[in-house]
Amino acid sequence: MNIGLWILVFIGGATGALSTLYIVVSLFAMIFYKVYRKIKYHASFYA
Repeated sequence: MNIGLWILVFIGGATGALSTLYIVVSLFAMIFYKVYRKIKYHASFYA
């Protein structure tokens, strides 16, 4: 295969993997932050 095509495949795969990783990490960070606020400040989970 052409080297240019391999570069495009790599860039596309890396972009998808990094965006998926960001979404997963931010989801767990948000859940942890809401639990922390609930314990420390008795704040609502929905605010």
